[in-house]
Amino acid sequence: MAVALQDGLLQMFDVDHGQCALLTLPTPAGIKRVLIDCGHAADFYGKPWYPGQHLQSLGVKWIDLLICTNYDEDHVSGFPDLLERQIAIGCILGNPSVSPETITQLKTEDGMGHAIEAVSNVLRIRRALQWAQVPPIIPGLELTWFWNPYPFFEDENNLSLVALLNIRGINFLFPGDMECNGFNNMLRTCAPFRNAMSGVHVLVASHHGRDNGICPSMFDDYGCSPAVVVISDDYKQYDTQETNGYYSRKAKGIAWFRNEGARYVLTTRSDKEILFSFSGGSCLVW
Repeated sequence: MAVALQDGLLQMFDVDHGQCALLTLPTPAGIKRVLIDCGHAADFYGKPWYPGQHLQSLGVKWIDLLICTNYDEDHVSGFPDLLERQIAIGCILGNPSVSPETITQLKTEDGMGHAIEAVSNVLRIRRALQWAQVPPIIPGLELTWFWNPYPFFEDENNLSLVALLNIRGINFLFPGDMECNGFNNMLRTCAPFRNAMSGVHVLVASHHGRDNGICPSMFDDYGCSPAVVVISDDYKQYDTQETNGYYSRKAKGIAWFRNEGARYVLTTRSDKEILFSFSGGSCLVW
């Protein structure tokens, strides 16, 4: 599905039980790109699909920022392919309290995947080079991020980085695989996170829409009422993925989507790639 870049484009790709989104923003200094997670699809119309493959097809050899919302394989499975295609990354942003050694420790307990190992190694090398992982300033994008500290939490899900992207005035919340306990801790301890809830326009459902990623207090006590909720996930494997009904009651809805009328929840499993295009102060969903 092709949409003109105009003032910016956010693509949410259809990537198995993972997550991958690409923000492309034209600026006076050239086109800037932010990759939010880099999951891949093992079977995309009969063959694998990787974000690096997509970028390479566009002639892109540099992305300004990679946001790792969760140090888990399904969020970074396309990372080794980025390296193999020699696509350079300006900054890698994850939970700042989680060191490369902690990533290794946490993942060793339940199996270290190839992609997570690659991310950990690259972060270790950058630290040795004293390469501070500071996100760049990109016109048209205001980025805020929140996290729970290690070792207050010792599980990858509740150590997710929650990224709030204000893109041309529209707020997108990417919470990784944060679970209810982690959300509640941030709501209790972080006033900026609490205050941000009422301004969320697009919520990417935590933990790919599973029920342990639902935090009722976000909606009922702090006013989170997005226009639409996006679930990035493949076919349903577990009963815990049956959360569309909950989110549809919390979303305001968008009046038009692909000639289907009003929608409250979009899913990559049924809608495939989902596009948000920005033009003249407005945002259209395709």
